[in-house]
Amino acid sequence: MYFHRTLEDRWLEASGQFPVLLLTGPRQIGKTTLLQHLCENGRHYVSLDDPALRTLAREDPALFLQRFPPPALIDEIQYAPELLPLIKMEVDARRQPGDFWLTGSQQFQMMQGITESLAGRVAIVNLLGFSLREATRRAADLSPFLPTEACLNERAPTAMVLDLDKLYDVIWQGSMPTLIAGPVRDRDLFFSSYLQTYLQRDVRDLTQVGDQDAFVKFLKACAARTGQLLNLSELARDVDVTVPTAKSWLSVLVASMQIHLLQPYHSNVTKRLVKRPKLYFLDTGLSAYLTEWSSAETLANGAMAGPILETFVLSEILKSWWHRVATPHIYYYRDRDGREIDFVFVRDQRLHPLEVKRSATPRREWLQAFSALRRLPEETGTGGVVCLTREAIPLDEMNTAIPVGLI
Repeated sequence: MYFHRTLEDRWLEASGQFPVLLLTGPRQIGKTTLLQHLCENGRHYVSLDDPALRTLAREDPALFLQRFPPPALIDEIQYAPELLPLIKMEVDARRQPGDFWLTGSQQFQMMQGITESLAGRVAIVNLLGFSLREATRRAADLSPFLPTEACLNERAPTAMVLDLDKLYDVIWQGSMPTLIAGPVRDRDLFFSSYLQTYLQRDVRDLTQVGDQDAFVKFLKACAARTGQLLNLSELARDVDVTVPTAKSWLSVLVASMQIHLLQPYHSNVTKRLVKRPKLYFLDTGLSAYLTEWSSAETLANGAMAGPILETFVLSEILKSWWHRVATPHIYYYRDRDGREIDFVFVRDQRLHPLEVKRSATPRREWLQAFSALRRLPEETGTGGVVCLTREAIPLDEMNTAIPVGLI
């Protein structure tokens, strides 16, 4: 059963403008399924997971492209970076939009090769697992999320009502298409297999990771810290590795799109802003699995209930932007006086603050930290608080209590 993705129309639009498109994202989030669904007649499909084809692409890339001429869909391009210079020559000779659709599950060496060989010729698009709207087959071809009146009004008619139990069921399960749209129902078995695939096919290829057991421990330590300020020294100490090793392994998790580092909002006007990023897992189901929460109920009532809700909201926000081929300018705010705002959008020289609360009763005191933005030169725009309210409710003239199912 195919679930439509928000990205579909934007991908086809980009394919009419660029000769090469690269779809990148974690493993098993539906990259190949999406592009095969969009493939027109005559486009060759080839997967470099096939050892024979991978060898051909590496050892004789010219012959490979003769065998699979454009238009072509080449899966897992990171396995044969030798193809990239030949693809450049081909698109420069043909000058046809949409000639090559590429997918990649690793961004490590691949992205360096892409940017060096195909600069100005390639559109790079990020894909994550299903958004809540995609998973529930509600209208998803909407504008990217912003806490503005126009955006909230656009999304309100198709908002989903989520009580606490239903919300944490969604968070605990995660967003992997196989668990939502596929035949797999054993969540723990799926994530156990996913972890092994990730370690053996992505991490194994990296010279930065020598001890896989220690790396798994590091991965679990990161999952336990989702929604928190990154402290590399503490991470390294808990896993018993050096700080340079922890930094290297963190780059592996970022490059393979397992985690996202949310940068702090920074202004030269004040020196009192915290400058460390916050760490977020991009799939809440994997994060909950790694931290060994046995059920959605225990997760909802445990120590991670707040941070993993914040993680879920950020993941949904990023999907609303990335799946529309747009870049969100989103940060967090924290100063040394202890005032913190979970998310701050920067749009048209305005700051739009957004908080996340695990409560169904909206309160005006949730907005207290927003006053910290007044010291900054940018204008403060509309904002809000994502919570478990059943419908959008004004908190004051500028801010709204936003149902989590509206994102």
